[in-house]
Amino acid sequence: MFSLLGNIPDNAIWSPNGVTIAGGHVNGGDTNQLSDPHGHFVDDDQTVVIADYWNHRIMQWKNGDTTNGQVVAGGNDEGNGLNQLNQPTDVLIDKETYGRIICNQGNRQVVRWSRRSGTTQGDILIDNIACARLAMDEQRYLYVSHYAKHEVRRYQLGETNGTLVAGGNGKGDELNQFNKPHYLFVDRQQNV
Repeated sequence: MFSLLGNIPDNAIWSPNGVTIAGGHVNGGDTNQLSDPHGHFVDDDQTVVIADYWNHRIMQWKNGDTTNGQVVAGGNDEGNGLNQLNQPTDVLIDKETYGRIICNQGNRQVVRWSRRSGTTQGDILIDNIACARLAMDEQRYLYVSHYAKHEVRRYQLGETNGTLVAGGNGKGDELNQFNKPHYLFVDRQQNV
């Protein structure tokens, strides 16, 4: 994603005390709880969306409201219906379409759910992929880490095959290999 780190001065001093902004009420499925949260995304307005892995949903917390989150995708039990998620591992917001793009790991898909009010199901963008994490660059290319194939691919939205950009030479520890890649970051020069 776009780096906000470029705006932090070199001499910044971090507070040693953090503030809970989401969850914090024991493991569970209520709107003030999470169950094994995985990837998250912070929007420009400081809205936080979180892939809530074992609750099979995407939760959203608006800036300043730390009491309860809102289910914005999934939340209809584990399953493979278009209105369900299965172990989501990451989420990001496409600033152009305002869609939530989700790594729906248990169903081996990358899906998009609209941010429009009343949206009850998603659309499959990429099928049959062991996705772990997502990133999007300024040109709106989508990057997906594929942990079973030990590679990272770049996709134009609407494309289903993508272009190999890292790894793809089998599992290993050589400079051209990965071993189940997960987290990824793409800078403004499209370096992964």
